[in-house]
Amino acid sequence: MTSIIKIVDLKKKLGDRMISDGINLEIPTGQTTVILGRSGEGKSILLKQIIGLMKPDSGTIMVEGTDVTKLSEKARADQYAKFGYVFQFAALLDSLTIFENIGITLLEKGESVDVVLPIVKEKLSLVNLSHDVLYKYPADLSGGMRKRVGLARTLLTSPEVILYDEPTTGLDPITSRVIHDLICDMQHHLKITTVIISHDVEIFKYADNVALLHQGKIRYFGDAKTIWQSDNPYIYQFIRGDINGPIQHTANENR
Repeated sequence: MTSIIKIVDLKKKLGDRMISDGINLEIPTGQTTVILGRSGEGKSILLKQIIGLMKPDSGTIMVEGTDVTKLSEKARADQYAKFGYVFQFAALLDSLTIFENIGITLLEKGESVDVVLPIVKEKLSLVNLSHDVLYKYPADLSGGMRKRVGLARTLLTSPEVILYDEPTTGLDPITSRVIHDLICDMQHHLKITTVIISHDVEIFKYADNVALLHQGKIRYFGDAKTIWQSDNPYIYQFIRGDINGPIQHTANENR
């Protein structure tokens, strides 16, 4: 099994707190890997380090064999051109229409509306949204629809890897399942390597691999299909919501 991303001894400190404390993790190519963890464990910060939005203090992030932490800004941008990032709350621009939100990357490069429009329509179809939403604004859509628009925007550049930051935060259970199904369909249909961070144990039903982040380290990595049989004390406690075990309550809610 090949790994498109390999993280070795990754460390990141914010203030006096070590957020990433020697993280080691490999992301298999063409599969869905879910990184679980309680609120405040630094999951979003790990994702931002992987995608290059935050620079680690030390350690390596290998993308297809290249340590991206040592690249120049331009070379790093070229390396990440194959990546897509879906923000926690979709991060749509309220003043732009859905068409403009999805097509913004191409429009800013000077492509004409006639060129961009059919591409945007194709991406809307992939996320099961009708073309009726094209000229609406984000405020006109439900939370689940905004999440889909965020995914459509990410698909615009045909990424090989998509990273999702808490894709179902703030959604009801039914809408969450719709989003999970959509992510799964995208992964199988487009053969995209998918990384999802979450604290929702329902998500691993859609995953190939599950990692658990706790106190700055990966405490568990394994096959999602056998997770309930694992005797690893960290994952055993987490997926059952048991108050007894190595994961102790903390008031720290930093991400």
